[in-house]
Amino acid sequence: MAALTYEAALEALADRGRFGIRLGLGRTRALLRELGDPQRSVRGALVAGTNGKGSVLALAGAALQAAGYRVATTPKPHLVSYRERLQIDGRPVDPVTFARLVDEILPVADRVARRHGEPTEFELLTAVVFRWFADEQPDIALVEVGLGGRLDATHAWDGGVAAITNVALDHMEQLGPTVEAIAREKAAIIERGDVAVTGATGPALAIVRRRARRLGVPLTVVEPAPLLGWDRNGIDVELPRMGRTQVSLRGRHQAANVAVADAVLDALEVAGIVTTPPAARRTGYGRAVWPGRLELVRAGGHDVLLDGAHNPAGAAALAEAVGDLRPFLEAGRVTLVLGAMADKDVDGIIAGLAREPSLATARIVATAVDAPRALPAVALAERWRTLVPDAAVETTATSREALERALGDPIGGARPAGPVVVAGSLYLVGEVRSRLVDDPALRDG
Repeated sequence: MAALTYEAALEALADRGRFGIRLGLGRTRALLRELGDPQRSVRGALVAGTNGKGSVLALAGAALQAAGYRVATTPKPHLVSYRERLQIDGRPVDPVTFARLVDEILPVADRVARRHGEPTEFELLTAVVFRWFADEQPDIALVEVGLGGRLDATHAWDGGVAAITNVALDHMEQLGPTVEAIAREKAAIIERGDVAVTGATGPALAIVRRRARRLGVPLTVVEPAPLLGWDRNGIDVELPRMGRTQVSLRGRHQAANVAVADAVLDALEVAGIVTTPPAARRTGYGRAVWPGRLELVRAGGHDVLLDGAHNPAGAAALAEAVGDLRPFLEAGRVTLVLGAMADKDVDGIIAGLAREPSLATARIVATAVDAPRALPAVALAERWRTLVPDAAVETTATSREALERALGDPIGGARPAGPVVVAGSLYLVGEVRSRLVDDPALRDG
């Protein structure tokens, strides 16, 4: 039988999407058992939370690389290539290897289905991740939880360190209607024998504390690092044993994420997994990269700020960051290219963004991504007009057209002045980024 091509592997995974989101560990554990439990080959940190998970992976991973370790990470969702979800030292798995892994796991999934039901796309991907890690033998893995924690497929792995960044309202259909209910789902990643870290506050923190206390797990609770300043390249914070430290990720909220990342590195040392000296942490924090999250690029003569901001908390963080960054960006009226999924709290996202005056008065280009769950551009524009009266809102059919309209026509002097912000959906950010940033590692062909 001919080897599976990369395109066919993607189609096979996409086909699993018909089974939807079905939380539960039985299918994933059965898949891994059939594969010889490859997840047991690597230790590290499992990171849950409503926002900030990817930033913690980026910051901790960069510091670990600076310390000389080979670091496996699982950022999600992907922006441009599906392969972004499996990385070692910041480089995605190659297309041939990815296809081989999927080809190996598909018949295993068929066997598991007969007893446990059809594995979902994410469950299959989780098995692919750990199978690849077992092949590659990285020094450490930093794994991002997909949804919640207790019943998420990644929770079939316990790396020794459990981290919960924060807890806010999101995915309420699957996780529950309150912060407390969601916190219980996320706190469940803490297992007996772990070392745990959290940046949670309020009622969520109380639930995380109870979970750790019941299992006898040492828990470090961290507050955001003191913020000392910022510019267009990132923020400066005060960190224990390091003093003033530059962080290359933008936005005040990164002060909380770098504090969690630093505590995760401490926890990894306490757990006897790896040691990351202060010099490596300083180097890593100063060069960490997290694409599509307050990522600043130059395109068409404009500053373009890319940020998913797909829930109210993320939108509020973006709004605050735009206010802080405004003096360091080009002059002129802001253009906001906005897209959202229909199942998100769109009103909450708009309200969060509109907290910033330069966004409330921005030129709004509403659009829709090429995805079944996308909110139509006309509906999104209507929601913005309702919540932000007198707003200047226009609609476009595609993200390509939205980007072209935002950047303007440089021929004939028609280009508008001012920075461009792209937000509301990571799918939108991915579509736009693929046109603005040419990364050879993400070329699937």
